[in-house]
Amino acid sequence: MSKRQSAIRDLTSIKDFIRWTFSRFQQADLYYGHGTDNPWDEAVQLVMGALKLPLDFDRHMLECSLTYNEKKHLLKLIETRISKREPLPYLLGEAWFMGLPFYVTKDTLIPRSPIITLLESEFSPWLKNYPLNILDMCTGSGCLGIAAALVFEDAQIDISDISEAALLVAKQNIKRHEVEDRVQAIHSDMFKGVEGKQYDLIICNPPYVDADDFNQAPAEFHNEPELALTSGEDGLDFTRKFLSQAAHYLQDDGILVYEVGNTEVALQAAYPHVPFMWVELGHGGNGVFILTKEQLSELLQEQN
Repeated sequence: MSKRQSAIRDLTSIKDFIRWTFSRFQQADLYYGHGTDNPWDEAVQLVMGALKLPLDFDRHMLECSLTYNEKKHLLKLIETRISKREPLPYLLGEAWFMGLPFYVTKDTLIPRSPIITLLESEFSPWLKNYPLNILDMCTGSGCLGIAAALVFEDAQIDISDISEAALLVAKQNIKRHEVEDRVQAIHSDMFKGVEGKQYDLIICNPPYVDADDFNQAPAEFHNEPELALTSGEDGLDFTRKFLSQAAHYLQDDGILVYEVGNTEVALQAAYPHVPFMWVELGHGGNGVFILTKEQLSELLQEQN
């Protein structure tokens, strides 16, 4: 009898499946970093998420028996998580960001940007005025731009991406969070789709992973779209081009909030005279900087 057949026969309750999944994950040497950081939480979220049950489900109800089809569905997800190293949010089609659920597919990165810390504080003290126009570039699932729309309820937000497949996902999230009247999804290669516009706030979580980091990354990251992760040998191809243009798209008091993660060291080496303001991030993470319109304009003058 196969392991799958034994599980269908021997496991009956929600509790059984959580315990068994935990044991399988412990033995599988998985990487946790897409919503959980340990095998127990991953097991709980997979089982409860697959059954469309809340995490605070009545503990007494965990003794409930599962149907044959529910068992088959769970076993398929568990095996895919282990054999293909597919991150849990892709299996469930959902990730949480800033306390909000977002639809995700393998066409988008799984939301996890440390820019969440700045969103929660409304970009204080760097943002001088209430932002009426915001751009979220490289939006992916739309999580940063949509969260900004919910924080700044009078703002108009453009969310842009070069990937049309990612924008289809973002549009579903716009509808899900009922911000269709204030959030516009734009297909754009960097700034080409927003020519002539200027913003009070530009947020960008671009591709920035360098070649070595990508090649050494756990298999789970290789399930995410490479287009959204990598940017040349040193991870700075996109950023160099972006920094040479961004000043034109900011209002005079506007600011840029930009994530480069571990490529922070390479960026500082490439631009030793730029006064990057590196942000201390309350939820962990690193490599988020802020630049003003004036600072970006000075950088542009130096390059010319």
